[in-house]
Amino acid sequence: MIKATIKPLEEIRSMLAPFRRVLTVGCGGCVSLCLAGGMKEARELNIKLRALQEQGSESVFDDITVERQCEQQFLAALDARVEKYDALISLACGAGVQFLAERFPAKPVFPGVNTQFVGITRDIGWYEERCKTCGDCVLGLTAGICPVTMCSKSLFNGPCGGPQDGHCEVDPDTSCAWIAIYERLQRQGRLDSIAHVMPARQWQGQIPGRILHPRYRDRYVQEDT
Repeated sequence: MIKATIKPLEEIRSMLAPFRRVLTVGCGGCVSLCLAGGMKEARELNIKLRALQEQGSESVFDDITVERQCEQQFLAALDARVEKYDALISLACGAGVQFLAERFPAKPVFPGVNTQFVGITRDIGWYEERCKTCGDCVLGLTAGICPVTMCSKSLFNGPCGGPQDGHCEVDPDTSCAWIAIYERLQRQGRLDSIAHVMPARQWQGQIPGRILHPRYRDRYVQEDT
């Protein structure tokens, strides 16, 4: 699922400064599962925004959460509500923000979260990147391990020759994706798959992304180091 993190409060406050009546729109899809943009987060954000108001301010911060902002049928629930607001802040991923803005083109729509990556939930509050949505999935050849995401150099044909004791030369704390691919294919009796040469691509090398939610950071940092 898509993983996201809430934007800094001051950034959100700055975007909304010119507007008096604001509707915070939460999303019950991916962002709610990574504790960034669901009903609870929408209400918590409004509590914080109200607390930052100057004394005597008449600003209004309301919230509503729809099941998914990336599907038109769920946005219909907003049609009767948005007219009385000056601006909307979406806690959905970038796709949801754009779809919301498309449906209500007369209303300013601002993002309340930063969309990070497509990933998995390792544990509560711990999310890891697994897919870069490259549009040419090769997981059938690589034993279900994505070389674009999991290899720091995003090599389609590997390994590179630099791994040390099964770990990546770019980041020694990261296991070599291609060694993992080899070992899993060997276990499955499918090592011939690794001999399939795929056309070279130009990727921006990077280690897989990870999010540790602030509420759970202390729970995992010690065991992960």
